[in-house]
Amino acid sequence: MQIDPALQSYANNYKLLTNLVVPRPIAWVTSQSLDGVVNLAPFSFFNAVGADPLYIIISVGQRDNGESKDTARNILAGGEFVVNLVTEDLFSAMNISAADFPADQSELEAANLHTAPSVRVKPPRVAEAQASLECKLFSAQPLGANTLIIGEVVMFHVADHLLGPRMHINGFAPLGRLGSPSVYCRTTDRFDVARVTYPQWREGKK
Repeated sequence: MQIDPALQSYANNYKLLTNLVVPRPIAWVTSQSLDGVVNLAPFSFFNAVGADPLYIIISVGQRDNGESKDTARNILAGGEFVVNLVTEDLFSAMNISAADFPADQSELEAANLHTAPSVRVKPPRVAEAQASLECKLFSAQPLGANTLIIGEVVMFHVADHLLGPRMHINGFAPLGRLGSPSVYCRTTDRFDVARVTYPQWREGKK
């Protein structure tokens, strides 16, 4: 079946895109307003896009009334944020933080979470998170009803038990987003296959 997005509603296009481009990691973003209120919100339009420098992207949608969400407004004003990764033990707290809280109320308190100080940026990280990425804003641009934010990772926080020799990460199983509106996945079922080189492929063809 061919589906032309130009003939579909926004809701249908969103549903198709977010149910087909899966799984997506979840950026659980802490940001801070100019008044000092710490905001926490999850976003699944998120990924790593560069290693030299270390760049990640987050796409933040608007509120239903067309206003910018607190996360985008805080990042554009302060130029800093933290991406916390969501493991299964934090799912309920993450789900609470997705609610549309007033700008002057911190989601961390509502979700019974605690802050931990960052090193290179002002916004704190989530103390309960096993991994967090401190980020400085590199650039931002409007994309229709979204704001595309590119951040440079300036500090990693990784729980001691996850870090193995040669910076290998072991036993880390963050949740992923599968589909709209509320489908998630675990990342514990994995397989490891070495990449095939071109000479190996040529040899196998003989």
